[in-house]
Amino acid sequence: MKHVSLLPDWVNVAFLAAQLEQNPDLWDSRTLRTSIPGGPFDGTSDIWLRYRDPSEVKEPKQWNEPHEAVWYPEAQPLSAAKVIARKLCERMGMNKLGGVLITRIPPGGEVKWHTDKGGWHAHHYDRKVYVVIQGNDQCVNYFEDEQVIMRTGEAWLFDNLVRHRVLNHGDEPRVSLIVCMRKESDHVSAA
Repeated sequence: MKHVSLLPDWVNVAFLAAQLEQNPDLWDSRTLRTSIPGGPFDGTSDIWLRYRDPSEVKEPKQWNEPHEAVWYPEAQPLSAAKVIARKLCERMGMNKLGGVLITRIPPGGEVKWHTDKGGWHAHHYDRKVYVVIQGNDQCVNYFEDEQVIMRTGEAWLFDNLVRHRVLNHGDEPRVSLIVCMRKESDHVSAA
């Protein structure tokens, strides 16, 4: 496969899944991606853990301008996500952590065809990994002409600059942690 590849080690997501179960109120506290009617993420849910400091944003276009990512308060009760993100960064030889979010696609739901091409964050943080917290065999990820079923505990490196989508034909939600990162020679910590 040229747009997606399975990372060799399984990720223990049990603690993060338990933290999500204990904090259902965190879903959709920030709806920047999911509130656009007919948009790619319409009908899905997010928990934003790390991105641009909201106090720096005066108008919507500023969300995707150059910035240093910060952890949001939602990351505190989901501390396992921070551990997974930092370990992924280290394991992949990256040293700069960008956006981190958790997404949920309901049974019968989808993420529509889209590309992240053109956005500053997608180009700057050029390594993007899905970690499947809850998967099912009827949820299919598409990347251009490739398709893959991602299972619970798997971590997948993928190219978000190509057209991609997800169709969840299963009876259970598909929940994933998305971690964005990059390698910078003058930066030594994933924060």
